Amino acid sequence: MWKAKTSFRQIYMAVVTRRYSRLAPPPSTVIRVTNNVAHLGPPKQGPLPRQLISLPPFPGPPLPGKNAVDNGDDGDSGDHVTAISWVKYYFEEIHDKAIQTHFTKGLVQMEFRGRRDASRENEDGARPMRKIKHDEVMQIGDKIWLPVSISEMRISKRYDTIPSGTLYPNADEIAYLQRLVRFKDSAIIVLNKPPKLPVKGNVPIHNSMDALAAAALSFGNDEGPRLVHRLDRETSGLLVMGRNKESIGYLHSVFSDYKGRNSSCKAWNKSCEAMYQQYWALVIGSPKEKEGLISAPLSKVLLDDGKTDRVVLAQGSCFEASQEAITEYRVLGPMINGCSWLELRPITSRKHQLRVHCAEALGTPIVGDYKYGWFVHKRWKQMPQVDIEPTTGKPYKLRRPEGLDVQKGSVLSKVPLLHLHCREMVLPNIAKFLHVLNQQEAEPIRTGIIDKPDLLRFVASMPSHMKISWNLMSSYLV
Repeated sequence: MWKAKTSFRQIYMAVVTRRYSRLAPPPSTVIRVTNNVAHLGPPKQGPLPRQLISLPPFPGPPLPGKNAVDNGDDGDSGDHVTAISWVKYYFEEIHDKAIQTHFTKGLVQMEFRGRRDASRENEDGARPMRKIKHDEVMQIGDKIWLPVSISEMRISKRYDTIPSGTLYPNADEIAYLQRLVRFKDSAIIVLNKPPKLPVKGNVPIHNSMDALAAAALSFGNDEGPRLVHRLDRETSGLLVMGRNKESIGYLHSVFSDYKGRNSSCKAWNKSCEAMYQQYWALVIGSPKEKEGLISAPLSKVLLDDGKTDRVVLAQGSCFEASQEAITEYRVLGPMINGCSWLELRPITSRKHQLRVHCAEALGTPIVGDYKYGWFVHKRWKQMPQVDIEPTTGKPYKLRRPEGLDVQKGSVLSKVPLLHLHCREMVLPNIAKFLHVLNQQEAEPIRTGIIDKPDLLRFVASMPSHMKISWNLMSSYLV
């Protein structure tokens, strides 16, 4: 009896001891003092991984619209371009000191060169990356990744004043329009058009850009500049206007599908081939492929009211009139709060091409596009959702961006404005080629004209409502 009790007690103690031996050791704790009160707590966590934005693959030297004089500032020469020079070229509107700081802190990364190796790729298909220095020489196809916060922008403390509906703007409106000018020479004027300002006016619209330019942007000429291409009323960004009849004719050919390549001058034809426009857009959702080419013809249909027309994807019927429409796109970064930023480059120039291609071809309508994305905006949520960081499984810390009480229309608004902006443009130097194409064979070209670049490049900052949305996207990186 005693032996039986002893064996039972030994077995019980062995089981209890074995159970407690499997317990994990107590977690590490630290002593924190808050308001002169000490308490135990877990160690402080490090910063969350940063969301990254990708630059397009490096095209190779020389960079379009970059002068040879500027290439020497960052250790560049005619046959090579350094990493910091490529980043400064792409983010022309960002201060050089901010870009240099990102290189110093080791925040700039590059995908490994060479062929794609599926065994080295992550689960989401991303290629492994390495940190790079500012003086590393770029090779064709190299792809750089940086934190989204590198292009975080200040929000203006001033309301954007839209000129009133009059053919004779006052002094304040004239000064406002002249502040929109980003470049001016004898041939062209380049503006950073704000949203909600119509480009081409008709009978009920008097405050259109073409009417206001004649009154405010003549700059001593007998006539004001004329439009050579158009932007939608809600679209912002770079707008080019011709200052004389010859430049207007050449610009019309450049912005056509033929790109003006019908001259015996090889330099002109080469410059026309290098011309492009680049847009940034915030879309709802994210395309399945991170980059690609959209080739989807467009056609117009008349709605039931008999007055309003709408652009749709052509169905391929021989009885339907359609126009070829081609757009290159690239996803800039990850999807945050259900939205993602796209870089769009239209190859053809069709009415509402980018808006229809995003909404119908990609299935990701642009934020604020109620004409082609009304079915998604019916379920639009004003407040941002909390996203989960994939590596830690914890929610991102959201920092409320500045300027929300100044400008409206961002993704935090109940009715956001259209998030489509013509950010970058490369054009032939019309003022130079007017002398080159119109010269007589016996007349030599002056040295000052020959030294001018063949290409001009312009970059325009986004409007306030898009800056707020961009800052909100990057605020998840705290």
